[in-house]
Amino acid sequence: MSLVKKFATVGGATLGSRLFGFARETLMAAALGTGPMADIFYAAFRFPNLFRRLFAEGAFNAAFVPLFSKEIEAHGVEGAKRFSEEVFGVLFSALLVITIGMQLSMPLLVRWIIAPGFADDPEKTAITVRMAIVMFPYLMCMSLTAMMSGMLNSLHHFFAAAIAPVFLNVIMISALIYALWSGADPLTTGWYLSWSVLAAGLVQLAIVYFGVRHAGIRIGFRRPKMTPNVKRLLVLAIPAAVTGGITQINQIIGQAIASGKEGAIAALQYADRIYQLPLGVVGVAVGVVLLPELSRALKSGNMKEAGNIQNRSLEFVLFLTLPAAVGIWILSEPIIRVLYERGAFNADNTAVVASILAIYGLGLPGFVLIKALQPGFYAREDTKTPMRFTMLSVAVNSALAISLFPLIAERGIATAEVAAGWINTLLLFFTLWRRGNLQWEWPLARRIFLLIVSAAVMAAALLYAQSHAAAYLLPGTSFLIKLAALFGLIGIAMLVYFTTAFLIGGADLGMLRRNLKRRRAAPAKPEDDQQ
Repeated sequence: MSLVKKFATVGGATLGSRLFGFARETLMAAALGTGPMADIFYAAFRFPNLFRRLFAEGAFNAAFVPLFSKEIEAHGVEGAKRFSEEVFGVLFSALLVITIGMQLSMPLLVRWIIAPGFADDPEKTAITVRMAIVMFPYLMCMSLTAMMSGMLNSLHHFFAAAIAPVFLNVIMISALIYALWSGADPLTTGWYLSWSVLAAGLVQLAIVYFGVRHAGIRIGFRRPKMTPNVKRLLVLAIPAAVTGGITQINQIIGQAIASGKEGAIAALQYADRIYQLPLGVVGVAVGVVLLPELSRALKSGNMKEAGNIQNRSLEFVLFLTLPAAVGIWILSEPIIRVLYERGAFNADNTAVVASILAIYGLGLPGFVLIKALQPGFYAREDTKTPMRFTMLSVAVNSALAISLFPLIAERGIATAEVAAGWINTLLLFFTLWRRGNLQWEWPLARRIFLLIVSAAVMAAALLYAQSHAAAYLLPGTSFLIKLAALFGLIGIAMLVYFTTAFLIGGADLGMLRRNLKRRRAAPAKPEDDQQ
């Protein structure tokens, strides 16, 4: 199966999840706006979400997948099953202890880390603590889900792992619809959402568990034991956990600073949801597919294939994210107005969230490139180098956020995250290149330059078109008219960008088909063509 098809499988499922996420945030904006309860819920949810990234996605996509793939190559499915059971026993036990400890410590965590700005409001702090306690077991569910998702990805069963996150949004949307239908007050709505997060974690875990069983592996519980394989996993996973959670680390730092201003946490979250669409669809898909592909090529000693896979992934990322970044930057205000401006979300909220989204748009290519560059280290079982870069970017983010928040409020926090993301990207890129793990290709450099030119042409066309569509995007205009105008602008932008890119040589269908097709030294295994 070609990389394009695998990217499409994961990206398509992720797109579904992000679209449901848009629907969820639209309902959240209508029900809670940027009021106190929105701040409380997002603050309470951020912490389990942080630990989900630290202990789940980051650690297991980076550390578990290469080791699991190695077990399959060396000892077959039975060896991989044995390794999985060893890890499951240790992981389950550790997560149980962490969850209980964090729930008991939640009052201190909320006061000093999650939302120190709430300290002057005891009721706000108390509600945040209780909601965080309800939602924290979501961490346990999602960490086990991430482990099983890593197994599925290594076995080339991408769909179940990619579709599972959709159910978080589906269940939360159901809770919001019920709250709006029943006329629930903001506090009751917040509780519905908190319990829906926990329910979603259980559902997602069930989906990937049955996916693993369908793939031919049944995991049994083993008494926790520090085997050599588990020790090796921990050595790789601890740095990778920190690295994989970089976005969440930076966001929780920003949240702690933003908690001093009412509505700031919710404004950042609403903007974050928009740019997470291209970041998720492209970045997550590339990261999930690229790691096992690189690991397999390196294990077989095929350095040329590994270099080709890495470069084609970078090209694919820029091909899709450059126009997305420009579009988000120029259309930030119409996007926010169409998606959110109704109910408790007013025109002033639109102006604030749109300014944050425009800044995030400038950082989008960097954020996605991180997802495409990190597997170049992880596939070589080097998780410490990305961790060092992550810690540096966290320091930059913290310093800039603290410095800029008093000057430009929420926009300062977004600026800090973007600057930290680009610094991390550049460090990853030049380190891979210096080590010889990233092959410099002049034809690739030329195509990237032409893609930038295509994006600039698109920007000019979009600014011109937007000036003529402005009357259809004004507040008070019918939602359907605003929606049609926005989609019309997006359609024009896509047409101009892709036409220009193919005309001037920034992209070529034949080249994409040839270069993104996975070269094999051996015939494909039957399971490679599944899903």
